[in-house]
Amino acid sequence: MISIWFFIGLLLLIYGVLILGSGIYEYYNPPAVQTVVLSDLHAAIWWGALLLALGVIYITKFRPGRNG
Repeated sequence: MISIWFFIGLLLLIYGVLILGSGIYEYYNPPAVQTVVLSDLHAAIWWGALLLALGVIYITKFRPGRNG
C-alpha cells in the first residue's frame, strides 16, 4: 500500500517548486510599482523553499517500498 503522506509530500514538493520559481522570477524582475508593504522580504522564496524541503522530507520518509 502507498501511504497518503507520500502523495501529500509530492504535492508539497510540486507547490514548493512552483512558488520558489515564481519568487526567484520576481526577485530578478521586480514589478515597477511596489504595492506590497513587506515585499523586500521575498516571502515567495522563503515559503517555496520551506514547502520544497517539507516535500522532500515527506517523500523520503513515506516512499513506497520502504521497509518498516
